[in-house]
Amino acid sequence: MARAGLTAERLVRAAAELADEVGFENVTVSAVARRFGVKDASLYSHVKNAQELRAGVAALALTELADRAAEALAGRSGKEALRAYADAYRTYAKQHPGRYAASWLMLEAETAVVGVNRRHSELTRALLRGYALREPDETDAIRMLHATLHGFVRVEAAGGFEHHSRSVAKSWARAVDALDVALRNWPDEEPTKKTR
Repeated sequence: MARAGLTAERLVRAAAELADEVGFENVTVSAVARRFGVKDASLYSHVKNAQELRAGVAALALTELADRAAEALAGRSGKEALRAYADAYRTYAKQHPGRYAASWLMLEAETAVVGVNRRHSELTRALLRGYALREPDETDAIRMLHATLHGFVRVEAAGGFEHHSRSVAKSWARAVDALDVALRNWPDEEPTKKTR
């Protein structure tokens, strides 16, 4: 067999599919090799190690998320943009749980991941232009927005909301409404008090 037409891109895509099926933590070089019906050694001419393979999945996930966020933001502003942006992330996480988990992979040395993270920051700043925030408020708002949206999605994915009578979808909508209110009414920063 001619190495099953292996390329780095095919391996990363297979690893991403595997992550969605069995969880990102279970993605290994051996598991991907089995998917292609080859020995582990056949993969090492395309990826250096498991870390590089996992970083590839993270970069793929971040790229896909950024593409969805960009599409959601197109032609929208304010609350409409915020809702579309938020829903794009939540929908992606539900459709691709393993890839979404990979998107949390922090590998500072991996330039592909760092570059795509920068794109997410730019998209979030584009969203916030509709709220007319300036620095440092914009950075604070980005952190609040990401913590709220991703925190909600991660708790939901872990089953943390299953034992509540309130619909998760309604809570999600209310959380986005609350973010909109907070962004439209961003508080002025209190001057720091001098300490003796």
